Amino acid sequence: MPFEQMPVRRESRSHQSQATEHLRFIREVMERSESFTAVPGWGMVAVGVSALPTAFIAARFTSDGLGDTFLGIWLADALVAIAIGVFTLRRKMRRSGVSLRTGPGRKYILSLAPPIIAGLLLTAALWRSGSTDTLPVLWLLLYGAGTITGGASSVRTIPILGVSFMALGVVALLLPQAWIHIVLAAGFGGLHIGFGLFIARNYGG
Repeated sequence: MPFEQMPVRRESRSHQSQATEHLRFIREVMERSESFTAVPGWGMVAVGVSALPTAFIAARFTSDGLGDTFLGIWLADALVAIAIGVFTLRRKMRRSGVSLRTGPGRKYILSLAPPIIAGLLLTAALWRSGSTDTLPVLWLLLYGAGTITGGASSVRTIPILGVSFMALGVVALLLPQAWIHIVLAAGFGGLHIGFGLFIARNYGG
């Protein structure tokens, strides 16, 4: 009898192994098809609120051009925005059980990062060459591009936000420099607040 039962046990283990492989495959497909919904709406609102006084201060103290003072003011706000974004993103991820290491979360970060890194490097290059007048257009376009690519693995609202930023970048390219502070306030302030409120209400904060 023991010898007769061995093939059955082996066959049972084979079926279990196949079932495990099928479940792993299904899980991976589901992770690829899911959307990254942990984008923090309230975090975006806070980032937008911080950008409004930044635009006002930059306009008040850089009336003679977009020089070092302008760059320093907006870089300080960028550091604040990064701190807010990281804190609120981690909090929402813990609450929703989403990870940035696998699935749509990983895709979101890998797609968002390259345009943002390119923007930082080009900002440094333009500052060294003294061509800071083009920085607002660069920021709006590359931030919008990163939001579009990152949003490809997120909810539909995120790519729309990215398109809106790129549209403002085109507007900034066409308008006189005197309007640039208003455009930056509308983008990093108004768009973040408006879309952040929508995401907070419809996607869990």
